Amino acid sequence: MQLLLMGAPGAGKGTQAAKLVKKFSIPQISTGDMFRAAVKEGTELGKAAKACMDAGKLVPDEVTIGIVRERLGKDDCKGGFILDGFPRTVEQADALKKILDELGKKISCV
Repeated sequence: MQLLLMGAPGAGKGTQAAKLVKKFSIPQISTGDMFRAAVKEGTELGKAAKACMDAGKLVPDEVTIGIVRERLGKDDCKGGFILDGFPRTVEQADALKKILDELGKKISCV
């Protein structure tokens, strides 16, 4: 099961995600969590994201998409995942479709 949670800040995405994680035992993945993990791991994409964040800039789509691609390819996502707040742009949505096609997955519910 692959789920997308969309909504404004404070809309309750995190609250609903916690319930879904508990019920279906699939990881909740937010862009913030992915950025922090990539920075901690010291990946090239993590370094690029850190440079943007340290400068107070938005992380570019190409870096965000690369980090998402890496994260969704990890073993804990094989049984499904909950994407929290991604995609945010048309470019990210198009890239997500390509990533899911590569992984042989489809979004189950938005």
